[in-house]
Amino acid sequence: MRVALFTNNYLPFYGGVTISVETLRRGLEAAGHEAWVFGPRFAPNVDESPRVVRYPSLPAATYPEFAVAVPYSRRIARLVRALDFDVFHAHHPFLLGPAARRLARRRGRPLVFTYHTRYEKYAHYVPLPLRLVEAAAVRLSTRFAAQADAVIAPSAVIRHELQARGVRAPIAVVPTGVDLGGFRPGDRRAARVGLGVPDEAPLLLYVGRLDREKSVDRVLLAFERVASTVAGARLLLVGQGTEGPRLGRLAAALPGGDRIRFLGVRAHEALAQCYQAADVFVFASETETQGLVLAEAAACGVPAVAVSGPGCDEVVRDGETGVLTKPDPAALGDAVIGLLLDRERRRRMGRRARQVAEREFDVGLQIERTLNVYAEAAERCGSRRV
Repeated sequence: MRVALFTNNYLPFYGGVTISVETLRRGLEAAGHEAWVFGPRFAPNVDESPRVVRYPSLPAATYPEFAVAVPYSRRIARLVRALDFDVFHAHHPFLLGPAARRLARRRGRPLVFTYHTRYEKYAHYVPLPLRLVEAAAVRLSTRFAAQADAVIAPSAVIRHELQARGVRAPIAVVPTGVDLGGFRPGDRRAARVGLGVPDEAPLLLYVGRLDREKSVDRVLLAFERVASTVAGARLLLVGQGTEGPRLGRLAAALPGGDRIRFLGVRAHEALAQCYQAADVFVFASETETQGLVLAEAAACGVPAVAVSGPGCDEVVRDGETGVLTKPDPAALGDAVIGLLLDRERRRRMGRRARQVAEREFDVGLQIERTLNVYAEAAERCGSRRV
C-alpha cells in the first residue's frame, strides 16, 4: 500500500502530532508499506528521506519555531498524480488537510482524518476575538471530519465528542503507539549519570511543549510544595515553547528553584533516558486528546501524577498506574509527595503501568488498527465510485 500523510506539524518541530505522524510513518514502512509525508518546509531543513515532501511555507507570526505551509503547489500535485496513492491520510482539518482532501477526491481515493487536537484550545494563537476563533475551530474541524471517509480518534472521549456534534463518518479509536523496545524500564543509575542527577535524589519529570495550553506553571508550583516537604527532590522539564522564558523566571523565583532544570528539546529517541531516570512523571494539561507522553512514561515503568481530564484519564489508571488529581498545584503536589514517600506503592504502579502499555499502546497495535481503517475506507470509497 502507498500512503500519503499530510501534516502541518513535522520534524524538526517537536510535538505530539509530529511524533504521532513519524511513529505511523516508521510503522507503516516496517510493515512493508510505502509512506510519504507531506509537510511544511522549515529553515534550515533537516537531512531526511526522499519520501518527505515539503510545501512552500511561511514563519508563524505567533509561534516563531513553527512554519505555516502554503497548501498549493503544482510540483507536488504532479508528484501525487505520478505516485498514485492508495490512501490519503490528513492529520489536520486546515491548510494541508484540505489539500489532502482535494487531491484524494481528484484521484478517487479514500480520505482518512486523525482528529489529534482540541483545536478550540489553541485559539489564543490566532490574533482575533477568542470566542470567534473557538467557534470557528469547532465548526471547521467537525465539518472536515464529517467529509472524510473514515476518522481516527486517539481516545474514546474524542469519538464521543465528534459523534455528539453530528459526525456520521465511521470513527475508530486508535491511540498513538509507543515503541516498547525503545521506551522501556532501564538502568536508573546509568540514566541519572547521563543527566547529571544524583542517584539518591527523588526526581520528577515533565516532557512536553512549554506553551500556555500545557499548564506547566502548575507543575512548577506543585514542585514548590514538593521541595518544601521531600528533601533533595528535583524537577526536570524537557521541551520548548512560547512560555519558556516566563516559566524560567517563575522557576528561578520559587523556593527550591535551584533544583529545577530546563533541558530544552531532545530527540524523541533520547527521551527514554529521561523517563528511566525519573521517579514520578508530572503532567497538568487539560487539553489532551490522548497524552502521548503519559503512554511513554507508562512504557518506561514510571507512574504518573496528572490532572484528571479527557484523554489523560484513558492513559492513567487512577490508583493503579498513577494518580489523577484536581487541576490545581496543591493537589498535584500532594499526590507527588504521597508517591515519593511510598516507594513500594510507586514501584507497584510502575510495574502495572508497563503492563498496561504492553497491552494497549504497542505501536504494532496502532499500525494494525490503522491499516484496518485504511482498508475499510478504501472499500467504502470504491463502492461510491461504482
